[in-house]
Amino acid sequence: MSLFSKFATVGGATLLSRLLGFGREVMIAAALGAGPVADVFYAAFRFPNLFRRLLAEGAFNAAFVPLFAKELESNGEPQAHRFAEEVLAVLLVVLVALTALAEIFMPYLVGTLIAPHFSGDKFQLTVELTRIMFPYLFAMSLAAMLSGVLNAYRHYFLAAIVPVALNVILIAALVGAYALGATPQTIGRVLAWGVVASGIVQLTLLVVGARKAGFRPRFRIPELSPSVRRLLLLAAPVAITGGITQINLIIGQIIASAQDGAIAVLSYADRIYQLPLGVIGIAIGIVLLPELSRALKSASQSPEHAESDNVHSLQNQSLEFAMALTLPAAVGLALLPDAIINVIYERGAFTADITALTADVLYAFAWGLPAFVLIKVFTPAFFAREDMRTPMWFAGVSVVVNIAGSLWLFPHYGPVGIAIATAVASWVNAIALATTLARRSMLSVLPSTLRRLMLIVFASAIMALSLLGLSAALSEWFTAPTLIVRAGTLGASIAIAASVFFATALATGAIDRNAITSAIVRSSKPRPD
Repeated sequence: MSLFSKFATVGGATLLSRLLGFGREVMIAAALGAGPVADVFYAAFRFPNLFRRLLAEGAFNAAFVPLFAKELESNGEPQAHRFAEEVLAVLLVVLVALTALAEIFMPYLVGTLIAPHFSGDKFQLTVELTRIMFPYLFAMSLAAMLSGVLNAYRHYFLAAIVPVALNVILIAALVGAYALGATPQTIGRVLAWGVVASGIVQLTLLVVGARKAGFRPRFRIPELSPSVRRLLLLAAPVAITGGITQINLIIGQIIASAQDGAIAVLSYADRIYQLPLGVIGIAIGIVLLPELSRALKSASQSPEHAESDNVHSLQNQSLEFAMALTLPAAVGLALLPDAIINVIYERGAFTADITALTADVLYAFAWGLPAFVLIKVFTPAFFAREDMRTPMWFAGVSVVVNIAGSLWLFPHYGPVGIAIATAVASWVNAIALATTLARRSMLSVLPSTLRRLMLIVFASAIMALSLLGLSAALSEWFTAPTLIVRAGTLGASIAIAASVFFATALATGAIDRNAITSAIVRSSKPRPD
């Protein structure tokens, strides 16, 4: 399977999950708007997600996947499985202890970290919902390890598709709550229990998938074996990196909690720009790390220990793929934020005023989207070489920029100021990663790739002109009183703009036709994973 086919496999599964996520968010927005229960749910849900991203998708996975992949390449399955079992035993102990402590001290955590400006019933409901949802971390951390095993085996599809369960279960829970005429507080509790149920379902599916792939872990007594100590040594800087980033998110939430509805508005806008970020950036991050780890291991076994051309080819292909999809997505989000928010969210408790504010937040996020994806492209180059410290320092710098910008801009621009600061900080991080890789000769942009990147920018500019023309010509249709007219106008405009971009990109050679043709042909064949 080619690299583009692997990106398409993971991206397609992620796209399905994100589209269902839109359905979930539309229903939540209609039921709760930007009211107090919406603020409470998103604040409570972010806390277990913080630790999930820090432990599961962050430090643990970034350190585990390269080591497990190299064990497979060097010592075969038995030794790799033993390593995974040793890690699993330690991980279970950590998760049990962390969950128990969080449940006990949840009122203190809500009052100091999650939403210190909440009070009264809002505070009590936040404590309740966070306690309900925190075990989601336990299930998803184990699921992340199993996903890492499957990715190392190059079985990408199942690990990418299981997050669909979260959105399916939450949509079903919302439908049930609507049918019973539940109050906003009850809807919040139903959603919280749905989150936990989805974690159990995802973990179960991955256990079955891992067993089919040949990984049947045996229980071991937890011990800090040399391999586990090596993992912890590598994971510590990544944990600090992830911790810094998550602290940044928490501080943003703390700042936003001072304004009613700000947390919910940021979450609604975040859901939209996370669609291209998830489909493109996460697909690249999931596929590129094990692929680079294997390529570097193969290169190290050559007599001269030189990095193979395959390593640089992987990076250049990833860069082209990322920008070919991210730049036009960013243009679309920046030029049509009001129409997008209106069509997706504006109904029920979600009023026109909330639409205007959320659209401004989305506009600010859109400028940072290319940087968010570039970080996903550049970071695996460090992790695959077991350099966990460099991204840590750059993440720290970007967080300082983000926090300083948020504190400065929020009093003047509200949640829009937080989005602006986030976008600027992401560009600081991406540029620092890229320049360091180039300076260390770990990133060599080929002339053909540089040419394609310039042509992608040109095609995106042509697309922007087409969107501006459509917005002017169809302004009355974008604001029509009928939803189906507004939705049809938005959909047609996006389709026309996308056609303009891809036609320009193909005509100029910005996109590699052979790579796309190969990916389509391969994707039409039966998938082994």
